[in-house]
Amino acid sequence: MKQSRLMSLVESVANVIVGYGVAVVTQILIFPIFGLHTTLAQNLKMGAIFTIVSIARSFALRRVFEAIRLWG
Repeated sequence: MKQSRLMSLVESVANVIVGYGVAVVTQILIFPIFGLHTTLAQNLKMGAIFTIVSIARSFALRRVFEAIRLWG
């Protein structure tokens, strides 16, 4: 069964939203260990940037693999 482009995007976004929360919490816990001290607002902004990149990456990879499936 083929996954539509829209459903690929929905899956990617859902995955990244969960990942966003995990990333922000991880940043809050890990950054101080490396001497990086950021505010919650800074962590949320960094998380947002990484989220946008992650959505694009995940969507692009899903489409590549769908194209490979169709060629094969």
